[in-house]
Amino acid sequence: MTTPRRRVIRPAASPTPRARRLPQLRTRLERERQLLGRWLLKLKRAFHSFEKYQLKVSRLEREIRVLEEA
Repeated sequence: MTTPRRRVIRPAASPTPRARRLPQLRTRLERERQLLGRWLLKLKRAFHSFEKYQLKVSRLEREIRVLEEA
């Protein structure tokens, strides 16, 4: 009677590189979106401040022009 062949026990297949990379990329995307949101808030605030000063300057220039023409 012959002995049965030994079975080679291999570890379970590791996930494909795509499957490993996808959660990492999703996490990174979420972090970048949060950072972008913060920058957009700062940018909006700065833009409105800039707009306010631009209006003041144009109003003063107009006043000066009207006074000079009179």
